[in-house]
Amino acid sequence: MASSLTCTGVIWALLSLLCAAASCVGFFMPYWLLGTQMDKPVSFGTFRRCSYPVRDEEKQITVMVEQCGRYASFHGIPSLHWRICTVVTGVGCGLLLLVALTGVMGCCISDLISRTIGRVAGGIQFVGGLLIGSGCALYPLGWDSEEVQQTCSNSSDQFKLGSCQIGWAYYCTGAGAATAMLLCTWLSCFAGKKQKHYPY
Repeated sequence: MASSLTCTGVIWALLSLLCAAASCVGFFMPYWLLGTQMDKPVSFGTFRRCSYPVRDEEKQITVMVEQCGRYASFHGIPSLHWRICTVVTGVGCGLLLLVALTGVMGCCISDLISRTIGRVAGGIQFVGGLLIGSGCALYPLGWDSEEVQQTCSNSSDQFKLGSCQIGWAYYCTGAGAATAMLLCTWLSCFAGKKQKHYPY
């Protein structure tokens, strides 16, 4: 099976796939911020949350529904910063996934990735990692929203967690982006074989 990648390029393609998977999984999981409300564990992502309060009209009390789901609409996301974070991180994950799949296809298809295309792919990875990193940096700006404060003992604020803590999905997303931005971008410079010269 012909490949358009060097040995370094194969490592780049596999690492790119791992980084994209880590960032995408972290982005879609609602475990960026962890806390408790009414003695029930509550967690938030950028556009999803687990456990939410619902008013029981029959008993006239508020109960916690222990289910995970996304917000009913984009405007239902409790913070403008989280909406921006959702879009920016989503676009970044899309770019990382696109480059990773192209890299994996380069393992099987000859003449797909030249030195130039490898470097362009690395540039796209850098931009994708930068977007995801920006999303991770924006996320703490939404900790002053009412929903988060209810979960964090009314003591959270921008860049102040209160009684909550950062979840594994936040770290997973950021680590995937940082590795793609720093290591994969560098490896991409050596990923493609030299461009073949055709006699026409």
